[in-house]
Amino acid sequence: MPTNAKRQPETTAGAAVGPGAAIARYFRFDQHATNFRRETVGGVTTFLTMAYIVVVNPAILHAAGMPVGASMVATIVTAVFGTVVMGLYANRPFAIAPYMGENAFIAYTVVQVLGYRWQEALAAVLLGGVLFLLLTIFRLRAWLVRAVPEGLRYSFAAGIGLFLAFIGLNESGIVTLGVAGAPVRAGVLTSGPVLLAVGGLLLVAFLMLRKFPGAILVGMLLTTAVGMATKLVPLPHGWVSRPPSLAPLLFQLDFHRAFSWGFFPIVLTIFVMAFVDTMGTLIGVSARAGFLDERGELPQIERPMLADALSTVVAPLVGTTTAGAFIESATGVEAGGRTGFTALVTAFCFLLTLFFAPLVSAIPPQAYGPALIIVGLLMLAPVTRLHLNDLTEAIPAFAVVTLMSFTYNVGIGITAGLVLYPFCKLVAGRRREVPGGLWVLGLVSLLFFVFYPYR
Repeated sequence: MPTNAKRQPETTAGAAVGPGAAIARYFRFDQHATNFRRETVGGVTTFLTMAYIVVVNPAILHAAGMPVGASMVATIVTAVFGTVVMGLYANRPFAIAPYMGENAFIAYTVVQVLGYRWQEALAAVLLGGVLFLLLTIFRLRAWLVRAVPEGLRYSFAAGIGLFLAFIGLNESGIVTLGVAGAPVRAGVLTSGPVLLAVGGLLLVAFLMLRKFPGAILVGMLLTTAVGMATKLVPLPHGWVSRPPSLAPLLFQLDFHRAFSWGFFPIVLTIFVMAFVDTMGTLIGVSARAGFLDERGELPQIERPMLADALSTVVAPLVGTTTAGAFIESATGVEAGGRTGFTALVTAFCFLLTLFFAPLVSAIPPQAYGPALIIVGLLMLAPVTRLHLNDLTEAIPAFAVVTLMSFTYNVGIGITAGLVLYPFCKLVAGRRREVPGGLWVLGLVSLLFFVFYPYR
């Protein structure tokens, strides 16, 4: 108790009077034991670990014929809109941006393989988003999420942790693609870029072990600086850039084939991937942050759900793919972010990228990769809460955790768990342990696997 008494004033430091006090009250800093410094560090950390989306998303969508400059602006506009709504309305430290995975599905499968135009693909995203929004408004989505058992909830967190670690290992070059029979292998550990990533990983670990404030953010910035000083990371070509026009993508949707039977699998796939990705992220990151209540549920989950549902509707209108809560938000949570103010800081950083894109794109994967690895480690903690001695719980949880990483797709892992959980309970003669909503989720997930375009 004496320790808490001493720490309490710190949570409102700098916010005792004036506008700062009103902001602190609005975001409930006292309730979350936080302050402006922690929230700001959390917001910047989240931004730096997901800033790659500003460059990567347009590059992927360019394969569908979408102009890179306008696509970059659409990515930023969607991220700013969704993250601001998440911060102001939901008061959660989750950032929103166009999803990885969904963008590749649109560019490579829907457009290149199935032969649809990108304008038609964006129409499919909008239809999925509208369905998403209606389910959220009528609270059916929250009902479905609450039907997910506690064991699956914690498997989402552990699976996302392993997935983040795998992304970090791959992006930093510590792990790379292998050959047939051995799909992954160690990178060239003696090469300069990989040594930089390993050094960044050790630096972040050192700072965290020494309880250094903002360890993840400081580690990323120092790793970037060392990379530039040693010429392993190229210096930015400039500091300020003029935002390209959004006109080539704005409101360019084509609904001519939107209501044909062949379009159904595409809309279903987009909807299910968005639903399970967002559910897994919200629950997984919240589990790590301590936001879940005694029943393993996220209080007022309808609010962050509405934020990402609105983002999924806005995204295709401005010219990009499905958007939602990013798993990289976990880095900001680990850095101290606990409220919507963290999200607002992240949104502000995204807004600045409209003018400072060259500087942001200079942050190398060797800097943000180690951060993802460390956060992945921390997010594995909920695995200890899984009932691994009960096969009806262990089999679905294991499928979630492993398939998320080994398929490189959060949606595949979650839907596999949603199918296997009721199956295992039914086979074991324990169907009463399956909530009604989970039967619905299991059926939809099964349809997802049936209609998914495996090409």
